[in-house]
Amino acid sequence: MSNEAIRHSQHGGPEFEREDMRPKAVYGFLVVLVILCVGAYFVIDGFYHYMDSYARKHEPPLNPLVTATTSDTRVVTPTEVQSFPQPRLETDERGQIFGFRLQEEQKLHSYGWVDQNAGVVRIPIDRAMELIAQRGLPTTPQVGTVPPSPVNMARKAAASAGKKK
Repeated sequence: MSNEAIRHSQHGGPEFEREDMRPKAVYGFLVVLVILCVGAYFVIDGFYHYMDSYARKHEPPLNPLVTATTSDTRVVTPTEVQSFPQPRLETDERGQIFGFRLQEEQKLHSYGWVDQNAGVVRIPIDRAMELIAQRGLPTTPQVGTVPPSPVNMARKAAASAGKKK
């Protein structure tokens, strides 16, 4: 290695690599790209206008039994909404779901008839949980076991009395 200090006396400031693209070429590409996009817009717009006029010219004649509407059919009045069959579109989704949830909460926390003819009632859910805690849930007998009934209990008592002798 040499102990000589290398000095560069020609430092004229920051430069760029000469092998990169010239800015003029990049700007030219962007201008051509914008011109092509604008041209494509007008070509497509013209094509749609041509197809629309073609469809209007070749439209079949209107049936004389059909009444022509002059108003905008996309505007719906509230009275027309009520005449639509179910299910209808939701107009106030949050309000409707809030009303539905409120109604369900009221059913869960109130007494009322489910079927009055059959004698089926509903009770508040808190009261139902208290009753289950006090009485327990009904169980079904295991397979092979005989449910306790007065007849079965009498048979067991007679069988055990016969074994004691």
